[in-house]
Amino acid sequence: MPEAVGIRQAQAQRTRSGVLAAASAVFVDQGVQAPIRDIAERAGVGVGTIYRNFPTRADLVTAVYRHQIDTCAALAPRLLEESDSPFTALAHWADAFVEFLVTKHGLGAALGSGDPGLENLHALMLDTLVPACALLLDACVAADELSPGITAYTLMRAIGNLCITGPDYDRADAKRMVATLLAGCRRTA
Repeated sequence: MPEAVGIRQAQAQRTRSGVLAAASAVFVDQGVQAPIRDIAERAGVGVGTIYRNFPTRADLVTAVYRHQIDTCAALAPRLLEESDSPFTALAHWADAFVEFLVTKHGLGAALGSGDPGLENLHALMLDTLVPACALLLDACVAADELSPGITAYTLMRAIGNLCITGPDYDRADAKRMVATLLAGCRRTA
C-alpha cells in the first residue's frame, strides 16, 4: 500500500508541475487575468484540478512566480563568482530581472488590486530580490565601480518602471534603457 501512496503523490506532483508550467506560459501570452479554462486546456487537465491545487487565482499566480523569483535571486551570488567584475555581474543580473519583469503582463495591476492573496507575492519579491540586488550593489561599491548611496529597492523600482512595455516600447527597448540607467550609476575614473 505505501507504494501506491508514493505513486499517487508522484502523479499529483507531476500534475501540479504541469499546471504551473501551463499557467506560466499562459500568463506570458495573456497576462495573470487569463481564464483558468485556458490554463487547464494547456495543462491537459480539468478546471477542477486547477482549483483543487490552487483554490484562488492569487494562489496560482504566487506559485507560478515563486520559482522564478527564487531563480533570479540565486543568480546574484553565482554571477559575482563567475563575472570579471561586480558591475558585469550587476548588468547580467539586471538583464535577468528585466526578462522576469517584461513577461509579467498584468502583474503590476494585480499587485495593486488590493487582493490580500497577492500581498504575499509582493512581499516575497521584496524579501527575496532586494537582498540579491543589494549583494551586487555592495560588491560594486566595494570595487569602486558604482557610486555609493544607490539602494537596491530604488534601483529595482527604476528598472521596473523602465520595463513597462507597450505597443511602441518592447523588451529590447527596456533592456537598452536599463543598460543606460546602469551606465549612469557607474562610477567614472
